[in-house]
Amino acid sequence: MTKPSGHRIGVYVCHCGVNISSVVDVTEVAAQAAKEGDVVLAKDYKFMCSAPGQDLIRADIAEHKLDRVVVAACSPRMHDDTFRGACAKAGLNPYFSHMVNIREQDSWVTKDKALATQKAVALVRAAVRRVRRHEPLYSKEVDVQPGVLVIGGGIAGIQAALTIADGGQHVWLVEKEPTIGGHMARFDKTFPTLDCSACILTPKMNAVGSHPNITLLTSSEVKDVSGYVGNFRAVIETRARYVDHDVCNGCGLCMEKCPKKVPSEFDEGLIPRKAIYVPFPQAVPNKPVIDRDACIYFQNGKCKACEKICGPQAIRWDDQPKTTEIQVGSVVVATGFEMYRGPALAELGYGKYPEVYHALEFERLNNASGPTEGKIAMRDGRTPQSVAIVHCVGSRDKKYKPYCSRVCCMYSLKFAHLIQEKTGAEVWEFYIDVRSPGKAYEEFYDRIREEGAHLIRGKVGQVTDQALTDDERGKLIVVAEDTLAQQRLRVPVDMVILSPGLASAPKSLAVAQLLKCSTDKDGFLIEKHPKLAPIETATDGVFLAGCCQGPKDIPDTVAQAQGAASLALQFVGKGKVLIEGRTAWADDQLCSGCRICNSLCPYGAITFDEAKKISVVNEVLCKGCGTCAAACPSGAAQARHFKDDQIFTEIEGVLAP
Repeated sequence: MTKPSGHRIGVYVCHCGVNISSVVDVTEVAAQAAKEGDVVLAKDYKFMCSAPGQDLIRADIAEHKLDRVVVAACSPRMHDDTFRGACAKAGLNPYFSHMVNIREQDSWVTKDKALATQKAVALVRAAVRRVRRHEPLYSKEVDVQPGVLVIGGGIAGIQAALTIADGGQHVWLVEKEPTIGGHMARFDKTFPTLDCSACILTPKMNAVGSHPNITLLTSSEVKDVSGYVGNFRAVIETRARYVDHDVCNGCGLCMEKCPKKVPSEFDEGLIPRKAIYVPFPQAVPNKPVIDRDACIYFQNGKCKACEKICGPQAIRWDDQPKTTEIQVGSVVVATGFEMYRGPALAELGYGKYPEVYHALEFERLNNASGPTEGKIAMRDGRTPQSVAIVHCVGSRDKKYKPYCSRVCCMYSLKFAHLIQEKTGAEVWEFYIDVRSPGKAYEEFYDRIREEGAHLIRGKVGQVTDQALTDDERGKLIVVAEDTLAQQRLRVPVDMVILSPGLASAPKSLAVAQLLKCSTDKDGFLIEKHPKLAPIETATDGVFLAGCCQGPKDIPDTVAQAQGAASLALQFVGKGKVLIEGRTAWADDQLCSGCRICNSLCPYGAITFDEAKKISVVNEVLCKGCGTCAAACPSGAAQARHFKDDQIFTEIEGVLAP
């Protein structure tokens, strides 16, 4: 027992149902805590985070005049704010509360009950000694700018922008392509209801284009983001279009007369487009842009066919990139995904055999506005009589992408239905496991089985044209293992469709760096907490929508986009935001001006004062990570609530006999 210091400390040990109490003797932990100096009461309770648990803390603060509170429960990431709030409601400075993690760091990782209890006792003892040295800290209020920046114009960005705009806030929607719509604009049908994708998406795209609260910036990218929570300044660069959209009437004559053709990116290169083009008929904005790399005039100074035919005289050969600076209160990231296009496709014959397609190519083949006007045909025009669909290409594979992409099984099943419906072909589906967890997804899977598709559980090892029998001659042969029948198969087909998984969009990493957000090993942006804050990020005021956070289907993408929009609306609607009190600061008497902290700060919160030759912390930007305090050679940088004496005292408490 340490010498009393005059504080009145209350200790509360949570059972967490049985998460903690099944391994840790919580009654013994409370009894041992009661022996510590300054502890005037120690209790254990079933659920400390519940309303009665918080009421217990508030009542004890009032009755026993507590000036410090220690709660031994789960991770502070989950409930630190909960118990700080309970203390604040009782009139106690919230930073006089301290949480001890005896669940994730003890009961969940320690099998021996005696050792787990001993560890919990040591952790609580350390917390009691630490909390004595806590100092009162105070949050600061910062004004929040109106308006929201949405980065990405796929279905996630579109839905988020419309929800925010309908909520009365102005939205700047930034899309790198000449049109909004994203991947969904390329689809013909959507699973499991087989709704027309364009019928769902086009009205929303048009609503974005005409909404008075939305400024749409296509062919644009966010180049810089500075400022702090509630006050972000973004620099947006719009590429030269060489067509004045304010003058152009979208008649399309320029595209008809343009003599230059190049492969269409929107149609996966299956058909050409013109050098002056609109990506697809329902594009928003529905006005052309000139591809400088393809345009004959930019190559040799000749042609100008588009200018000659343009009645409104909208062609601008001297067009230059434009920079727009905006100030917003919050940001929604909706940068989407890219279809996996790595070596796993080549291993299965893609690029070698013309009749091996990846999923997006087939989407365009099947689309009524696609290269074949919706007719499923081989490159020589014949209708396929047999088709193989290979699931999880590059996905659920430790060599490439180990995660499940969540949509491959369902869109592969959709392909089977569409192929049988349009061609009557025999369809073979090769899968690892069919995953159909969404609403009505299992029923859709049952429907495909009833329609006669052959579902083979097993990985495809090879796609070849080397025939061994007369039946295989002139066909592509899919070599696979049927793990249920425990036999090797050779299936001759006319067409093979590879179903790749979803990968993070290359631009997501650049956007994450601009916004000081983290990405996981697969390149997807990391949420603040996977359960309690799946839409928020570690950067306050920045929210996630759609596949930038991880693979998901359209319903989940739309739901998350609406969630991100509601948080952004809530955030900017308050007008003010409270800034965390646990921030760093620099003692100008000790600072030597070495600038080490300036380069290390992950939030860009430290700048150098040239006049005083010292580093200065912007406490609004600071997140209290402590990097500067750990690196500072002179000890000038300090982290509030994590001062040296607090940490050392806590360590001594853990090690005490």
